[in-house]
Amino acid sequence: MAMILDAIHEPADIRKLTPDELSTLAMEIRTRILETVAKNGGHLASNLGAVELTLALHLAFDSPRDKIVWDVGHQCYTHKLLTGRKDRFGGLRRKGGILGFPCREESEHDSANTGHASTALSTALGMAVARDKAGLDHHVVAVVGDGSLTGGLALEALNQIGHLRKRLIIVLNFNEMSISINVGAWSKYFSYLVSGHRYIVIKDQAKSLLKKVPQLGRPVIKAGHALEDLAKKMLFPGLVFTELGIRYIGPVHGHNIQSLVEAFETAKTYDGPVLIQCVTQKGKGYQPAKMHPEKFHGAGPFQVATGEPLQREWGPSFSSVFGDSMIKIAKKDEKVLAITAAMGEGTGLREFSEKLPDRFFDVGIAEQHAVTFASGLALTGFKPVVAIYSTFLQRAYDQVYHDVCLMDLPVLFVLDRAGIVPDDGPTHQGVNDIAYMRHMPNMIVMAPKDENELQHMLWSAISYGHPCSVRFPKAKGLGVPMDESLQVLPLGRSELVKEGQDLLFAVGNMVAPALEAACELEKAGVSLAVVNARFVKPLDRDLILRFAGPGRTVITLEEGIVEGGAGSAVREFLDREGRFDIRFLSIGVPIGAYPVGKSDEIRAMVGLDVPGIVRKIRDFYQMPLPPGADERTRG
Repeated sequence: MAMILDAIHEPADIRKLTPDELSTLAMEIRTRILETVAKNGGHLASNLGAVELTLALHLAFDSPRDKIVWDVGHQCYTHKLLTGRKDRFGGLRRKGGILGFPCREESEHDSANTGHASTALSTALGMAVARDKAGLDHHVVAVVGDGSLTGGLALEALNQIGHLRKRLIIVLNFNEMSISINVGAWSKYFSYLVSGHRYIVIKDQAKSLLKKVPQLGRPVIKAGHALEDLAKKMLFPGLVFTELGIRYIGPVHGHNIQSLVEAFETAKTYDGPVLIQCVTQKGKGYQPAKMHPEKFHGAGPFQVATGEPLQREWGPSFSSVFGDSMIKIAKKDEKVLAITAAMGEGTGLREFSEKLPDRFFDVGIAEQHAVTFASGLALTGFKPVVAIYSTFLQRAYDQVYHDVCLMDLPVLFVLDRAGIVPDDGPTHQGVNDIAYMRHMPNMIVMAPKDENELQHMLWSAISYGHPCSVRFPKAKGLGVPMDESLQVLPLGRSELVKEGQDLLFAVGNMVAPALEAACELEKAGVSLAVVNARFVKPLDRDLILRFAGPGRTVITLEEGIVEGGAGSAVREFLDREGRFDIRFLSIGVPIGAYPVGKSDEIRAMVGLDVPGIVRKIRDFYQMPLPPGADERTRG
């Protein structure tokens, strides 16, 4: 049976459809998204909730002439299906396939690459200013979730949007969810504006009935608009957006295509900024995602019939070990508090928030505020633990430096998703944190080799009394036994896990592959001592110098960028010690943007799997030794 979606090759094709056909198309799109995400994994709940909204956008606006800027991009799957990528949609989030986020390299309909929240308003305002300077007349539309407006960047943009009064359309997708449940005053305010879903339904039903009476209906609708504006002024005095100089339209039923198009067409007539609040439901059309949208935000492959994961991975993840350890640590030290930025579930802190709610703070999508908020807590005697994905903490670089490290405050930064991250593409790779953390004053930088060491590392960081960073990957643990009691690791002391002649200095999750590679190289006559670094800062100088004699070889291995990373720290230390007569190799991730793929696929691509490590080291040993080096040390 032919499907309407089969005939859609570009946005203009949907403008030929009847309202009934559009409704059918929406159902087909939901089915296609559900089937694909169930197979590949992906962002399901947000995309199911944005189907009609996306159809209405492409009905009302002429992309790519009109610019549609998606905030984050968690809701762009329908957009991709409508803009010439439906034949490639089966490769969503797979190596060689399309990204799960907007990507300019994929299509001219993607106005900007996105992956982090709260960016669309600033980007769209820049495009609107550039349009006016160039004397053009197209529309610029920013599609923003209510969760994204908890981010400071979005509020900064709103401030300038209201000041410049440029022609710009803001579509606020209100679904009361970012990844975790939205928190804070903004969330309450938007709920106040909506005043219940029932109001929107009644308004749409009344409008439909009145349109059936042509001679009477339209004048009543027009009068109704004026009455509605008056009611809003009476019920919602001092609407924030109006006070900022941004016209407000809404709330609009986010699953009624006709109502959405009407609102967008009205917004196009305004000569200034306008915000349209659209009320949608995450997970619409799929009951498991409607009931548990947080579980289907970024889901792995699952059974469509039940919503249950296809593969249950046994054993605790690093994130869950972190969460369990935090509960244990908080019970030992009442000054310990947990902070996250809309990532309570993702960082493993959900159980902590339930058991110790008065010691848990979700600040929303506001990483900068999270860090400086932690600074204030630390200044008054508390021990805050800030749990944020590695890629997202980059957004708070200056706050880490200015508000924590310069004052040498005891704030612990726990960097989940550090290193290579699967499926989400270049914006989510956590490969920069070692480089940007190790040059911070007073900062201690650590990485555990396994989940047992992680719990000791967390307790140690709480005990040191200085800014600390602990990184771990998005992965299951190694299945090692967990110690009952927590121990403080000697500051700056690494662990020799294998004896050998030359040094292989491995960081965090690279210790296990380093051991495997060293055993393989032993067969080829290359003798490597494997060291679990534990600390990138401060380094275990005595141990490094033990292996850094004339003509010896020092190799570093890390799942982070080479430039400025752990290898650079070791090289800089050896240079300061005058050890120029050694062979030195730093293995890590080269600077660049990495394609979508599984972690193992990306590691193989950059040579961080065991075969790649073995190959790089064997090739290195075949190179000439430095002048004056002892030939007897060659492997």
